[in-house]
Amino acid sequence: MKRILFKSKIHRATITQAELYYEGSLTLDGDLMRAADMLPYEKVAIVNNNNGERFETYLIEGPAGSGVVCLNGAAARKGAIGDEIIIITYGEYEDAEELRYHRPTIVQVDKSNKIKKLTNATQAFSMVN
Repeated sequence: MKRILFKSKIHRATITQAELYYEGSLTLDGDLMRAADMLPYEKVAIVNNNNGERFETYLIEGPAGSGVVCLNGAAARKGAIGDEIIIITYGEYEDAEELRYHRPTIVQVDKSNKIKKLTNATQAFSMVN
């Protein structure tokens, strides 16, 4: 059986731009994408801490070191500049060994979207033998 598990997240990123008339997606600083093991065009779930909105979109890589977190297209209606969001990816896992050693990546950022802390979850999966 395949299971879908939390793979990585960028915690409390601050929205820096909103471009309603862009084709859609989330433009994200390339350094943050690499730190969180996220790829261009990868599906992401977004949670807006300020208004409770939850939605899905895909990533577009922005300039590295820019701190850009830009909601594009219809997603621009889901948040405002200055809102804090959580950007989450998930992965499908099947193999028992893969599950046993899976540890999500958590990237915590400051108000300028610069990395404060990079960790891997330490919870072990006791249900996997």
